[in-house]
Amino acid sequence: MAADGLLIIGASQSGVQLAVSLRALGYDAPITLLGDEDHRPYQRPALSKDFLQGSISKEKLIHRSQDYWDEHRIRVVKNERITRIDKRADGSGTATSRSGAVFAFDRLALTVGARARPLPLPGTDLPGVLHLRNADDALELKARAETATDVVIIGGGFIGLEAAASLQKMGKRVTVLEAGPRLVGRAVGEEVAAHLLAHHTARGIRIELGARTEALVGDDDGVRGVRMADGSTLPADVVLIGIGVLPNTELAEQLGLECDNGIRVDACALTSDGVTVAIGDCANLPNPVPGSPPGDRVRFESVNNAIEHAKVAAYAITGRREEYAGIPWFWSNQGDLKLQIAGLSQGSDRTVVRRDDTKGRFTVLHYAGGRIIAAECLNAPLDFMAVRQALGAGADVPADLAGDPSVPLKSITTAPTTATKPVEQPA
Repeated sequence: MAADGLLIIGASQSGVQLAVSLRALGYDAPITLLGDEDHRPYQRPALSKDFLQGSISKEKLIHRSQDYWDEHRIRVVKNERITRIDKRADGSGTATSRSGAVFAFDRLALTVGARARPLPLPGTDLPGVLHLRNADDALELKARAETATDVVIIGGGFIGLEAAASLQKMGKRVTVLEAGPRLVGRAVGEEVAAHLLAHHTARGIRIELGARTEALVGDDDGVRGVRMADGSTLPADVVLIGIGVLPNTELAEQLGLECDNGIRVDACALTSDGVTVAIGDCANLPNPVPGSPPGDRVRFESVNNAIEHAKVAAYAITGRREEYAGIPWFWSNQGDLKLQIAGLSQGSDRTVVRRDDTKGRFTVLHYAGGRIIAAECLNAPLDFMAVRQALGAGADVPADLAGDPSVPLKSITTAPTTATKPVEQPA
């Protein structure tokens, strides 16, 4: 009997990377990459930016050509949502989709991502009230934006600000409502948050912090406005909700796998059954930053994490244990601003600001215990690369020398205190 091979549930960035990395490592068993959307595997980051603005086509989002999948013997299945998994103790089993199709597997990978967090307010079911999580969301937003005048975005995180900048560039009147005291509160410090606020406001985007929304109002034809707690109503032809995501853990829970703000995995991407792997946005993993406190766990929502985590999982599937260890990094393009973040700023006890208004560069360096731990860089790619490389090498960027923006950070980076050996990664 022929082997059933690996079933990857989720045609996401992490699912695609897992399949690609496995073939690069010489994994020869059958691979099925299964997605629940009626689209070939595609890249998501551009949905709120270039694709929304119409500067790239749908075809440019596609990860790989059909020729690639055929050549590498990777079966890609579209539009099948798995509703039930029956798994044996050895990790093999079958997965059944809502259409009734059955997919047998010798081993399972969960790359199921996350879904948009719902907004618990009246009116969220009105036509024109949208989220931006997948290609169909982007297609609908793009279509509705063509005739819209006023767009209200609820949530001042990365997705909200990226979409706001794109829609403002398209000529729309855009209002961003953020319930918290500052923008992107979970990802950046106060200095960068204030810089983002000033930048977007200066370009005509209305931003309200501490905003209290009460309901979305409209009729059968669509949303008409957002009613605020003070009784006022903001006009809206389109409302985009971007208040975060929830990891998709339903299948893992059905299988009895440990879950806690995601599917819990070890440093090699293995779930609690020791066989199934879970990677990407859906996975809760040990903090990969060298020197992290024992037991510290994180769940990252980034392309970089999806790729690197998938490479570690590929090693685990082929029988080689390589623990996920590295410096996380993130990016967000918001109009003419490119935000790049290296490291994690939690625990920071000192910041150093590098500001060059003539060149439009703004960097905040974060320190803990006298050593660099993170950098938030706006239109400052050389700063970002210098800190990312320093963190990866265990080197430092002395705070007392880092404040002058005319001094390249690379030139003042000190030698590493401990040697680090990078893990060789598959393609």
